[in-house]
Amino acid sequence: MFGWVQFAVPPGQYGVIHSKTHGIDTELVRSGEFRWVWYKLIPTNVKIAVFNLEQKSYPLNFYSSLPSGDVYSSFAGLTTADFSWDLQGEIHFSINPQMLIPLVQRHNLSNQDDLDAYLAKSAQDIEVLMLRVLSSSGTDSERLENLMSGNSDPELELEIRSKFPEIQDLSLSIYAARYPDFLLYRILRDLYEDFLARQRDVISNTFALRAEEHIRAQIRFEELERYGGLLTRYPILLEYIALESEIAANR
Repeated sequence: MFGWVQFAVPPGQYGVIHSKTHGIDTELVRSGEFRWVWYKLIPTNVKIAVFNLEQKSYPLNFYSSLPSGDVYSSFAGLTTADFSWDLQGEIHFSINPQMLIPLVQRHNLSNQDDLDAYLAKSAQDIEVLMLRVLSSSGTDSERLENLMSGNSDPELELEIRSKFPEIQDLSLSIYAARYPDFLLYRILRDLYEDFLARQRDVISNTFALRAEEHIRAQIRFEELERYGGLLTRYPILLEYIALESEIAANR
């Protein structure tokens, strides 16, 4: 009986075997799945770390503003328009049991307290990731509006899972949100973008005219430079030009 490892693991929890002779065992210990380990017979050789992987909840508190909101409101002369937003809620997730042993090995987790500390840090990192995504200039306001309404965001969830592959059962609960006038924001944004497009056309046309004038002036200068060279080499041409002008004036 001393070789059985399941006796140390309560129902619904998982065990990871640490041994002095074999290190961390690569097979998870599950309650009810009987397993005998011979090196557990060696006194003080084996320690079984027990982990509870039930889903946990962590608070989320976001505060930011819609991208370029101040620019749009200033452009429209609406100095009192406020496009800031805040969101309060909770994120829920658990650890995939299949990822527990690699997680223990990678982060040197020896007990439940270590795992809880890691999960709390992961929740903070997820919060930073979500805030960065939702505050990005490339994020459409409709996406933020959808999330604040309590709907899921599959793209955001996929990004979180890709960075934290050990988590599962990911969900987000929103219980308080203050949001700006999204409709006004989109109207001002479209007007501002239209203004920039028209401004680019005007500037482009102006530069084209200036370039054309510069080219004509450059050609004229080169012509005069060539005439100057000819007159320097053949001064008699001056008398010819003067005579030609006199004839033209007498006609």
